[in-house]
Amino acid sequence: MSESNPTGHRAGWHAISAVPARARQPLTIDLDVDVCVVGGGLAGLTTAREVARRGWSVAVLEAEAVGSGASGRNCGFVLPGFAEEPAGIVSRVGLQHAKALWTLSERGLEYVRRTIRETRMPGVKPVDGWLNVAKFRDDPKTARTLDLLRDEFGTQAELWPGEQVRSVLQSPFYCNAIHFPRAFRVHPLNYTLGLAAAAEAAGARIFERTQALEIDPSGIRKRIRTPSARVRAAHVVLAGNTGIASLMPRVAASLLPITTYVAITAPLGPRLAEAVSYRGAVSDSQMADNHYCVVGDDRMLWSGGMTVWESDARRFARRLAADVARTFPQLGHVKIEHIWSGTLSRALHSMPQIGELSRGLWLASGFGGHGFNTTAIAGELIARGIVEGDQTWRLFSPYDLVWAGGPAGRIAAQALYWTRRAGELVKAHLARRTPAVAAQQTDAAPAVPPEPADREIAASDTPMTETPQPPRKQRVRRPKKNVQPGPEAAEEVSAER
Repeated sequence: MSESNPTGHRAGWHAISAVPARARQPLTIDLDVDVCVVGGGLAGLTTAREVARRGWSVAVLEAEAVGSGASGRNCGFVLPGFAEEPAGIVSRVGLQHAKALWTLSERGLEYVRRTIRETRMPGVKPVDGWLNVAKFRDDPKTARTLDLLRDEFGTQAELWPGEQVRSVLQSPFYCNAIHFPRAFRVHPLNYTLGLAAAAEAAGARIFERTQALEIDPSGIRKRIRTPSARVRAAHVVLAGNTGIASLMPRVAASLLPITTYVAITAPLGPRLAEAVSYRGAVSDSQMADNHYCVVGDDRMLWSGGMTVWESDARRFARRLAADVARTFPQLGHVKIEHIWSGTLSRALHSMPQIGELSRGLWLASGFGGHGFNTTAIAGELIARGIVEGDQTWRLFSPYDLVWAGGPAGRIAAQALYWTRRAGELVKAHLARRTPAVAAQQTDAAPAVPPEPADREIAASDTPMTETPQPPRKQRVRRPKKNVQPGPEAAEEVSAER
C-alpha cells in the first residue's frame, strides 16, 4: 500500500502513471503583470491560459507544485451540472436562471474536452459516460430529475431501469440511474499538467514553490508579497482552496474544508470484468461515498470517506476495501495498493464561488463535489470578465459568501456524514439478508443494528486520536449577511468527483 510517488505530488496511482513534467522555478525577482493568479490548480491554470490567449500578461503563483492539491488528486470526473441538485437550483433562482447556469456547466464540460483535443494532451485518456445510480430501491426522484434535465434544460441524459444498471454493474444494491453519455472521465493529474503547458504556450508564466504571503488589494495596482519577491498587478485572482485563509480570512470562512480519500485496488483479474463491465464514471451517492471507475483494465479507483480534518490516508484503506467488497460481493477479498487523500472546499449552498469580490480582486473557489466542469467555467468567465468586461459571471451572484459556521459548522458536517453513512450500512445489511424487501425500502433507515463487521467498519471512519472536540467559546467576527448552518445547510457534503 502506497501514497508516495516519484513526482512529489503524493497522489499514488495518478502520480505513478503521470506524464513527465518539468519543475518550474520559484519567483525571485519583482514582477509587474496585468493579472496575478494565486493557485496553480485547474481553475487558476484555466484562468491564466484564457487571459494569456487574449493578449494580457499573467503570472501564476503556486505554493507547491502544479497539480499538487485537489486538482491532481481527484477522480477525474468531468460532469454536467453542479453539486446542488437541479431542482434546488430552480427553487433558488428560478427556471430561466437555472437553465443559464446549467448551460454554463455543459460549456465547462466541452471546454475540457476541446482543450484535450486542441492541445493533443498526452496521457489524459478520456472515457465517455457517467452513471448516477440510486441504491436500495428505484428512486422516483430519478425520473423527476430526468424530466427536468431533458425537458427544461435540454440535457442529453437517459433513464436506466434497474435491470439495465445491474447488467453492467452487478451489485445487489443498485436500482435505477440517470446516464449522461456526454460526461467523461480523465486522468486528473495529466490533465492539470497538460493545462499548465497549454497556459505557458499561450504566454502565461508559472512559478512553483512561491507562496503568496500577503495581498494588498487596494489601489489600481494590487500588491502581492512572496518569500523572495513582490508582484504588482491590475487584477488578482484567488484560485485557491482552503489554503487562502491567511490571505483572505473572510473568504476562507465561507468554505468547509473537506478531506476525502481515493484508493486503487490491486489487480482483480477476470472477476472485475464480470462484476463491472461499464467503463465510464459511476456515482452511487451525493455524499462522499462512492465514486469509482475501472482503471488499468483490471483495477478499481474508489473514492470514499470524509473528514473535516486531514488524516493519514492509510487509515482508510481497510474501510475503502470493505466498501468495494460490500458493493460487489463477487469480488471477494479486495486489496488496496495505493491510497491518498485530497482536501477540497465546499460552500454551504453547494455551488461554486465565482466572481469579483472588489474592484480587481476575483475569486474562483468552492469546487468540491462538482467535477472538473466548474473549474473550466470559472477560468473562462473570469478571464472574459477581466479582459472583455463580460458580466456572465454574475449568474453566480445569488450564491454569495455565506459563513460556514467555523468549528461548529465542521463538526455538524462531520456528524451528518457519519449519520448518513450509518443509515446506508443498515440498508446494505438488510439488502443482503432480504433482497426482495430491500427493493421496497423507503428513505428512512430501519432501526436495525448492522452486523458486527459493519459496525467495526463504521467505527473506523472516526480516527481514534483525531476526534474533533467541541469548540471553545470565542467571539467570531462574522461577515455581513452570514447564516449559521444547521443540519439542512450541511446536508449534501460530497467528494470532488
